[in-house]
Amino acid sequence: MISRYLTKQFYINLLIIITIFIIDRISKVYVIYLDKFNQGYELFSSNFLNISLIWNKGIAFGFFSFEQGYLYKLITLIIAIVVCIVFIMILRNNGFRKYSLLLIFGGSLGNLYDRILYAGVPDFIDFHIGELHWFIFNIADIFITLGVIFMILLEFFDNNKKTYE
Repeated sequence: MISRYLTKQFYINLLIIITIFIIDRISKVYVIYLDKFNQGYELFSSNFLNISLIWNKGIAFGFFSFEQGYLYKLITLIIAIVVCIVFIMILRNNGFRKYSLLLIFGGSLGNLYDRILYAGVPDFIDFHIGELHWFIFNIADIFITLGVIFMILLEFFDNNKKTYE
């Protein structure tokens, strides 16, 4: 019965998720190592990009940051539930929508893993123009954002197609 799910598509989907997770883990472990080696100093700095480690204990982009406690554990539980819902959505979709959800799922797993392991998510990519800084983020956030952008575009194009039919 389980062999019916172990198709070529299953292995491709699994490979996408594992690849995203591994790329995210390698980047975070490397930055954490460099941060310890450099004793917390900025790892890289240029006119538009800084690489420096911060620990995000909030939700997305540091919103609702707080110290550990019951609220942090509750938020982590809610995030785990959302990750499970995204997994169910992956099983129920196909095509480009499924690949968009796989990007979201792979990145979400990386950040959820960090929340559980470190009690915070290591963010380190800081784009800026002069003193105007964007939110500091990590590789998992890039994949999540790309997946969400693709989902928005799919909705936009699907709605336009239905309007003209």
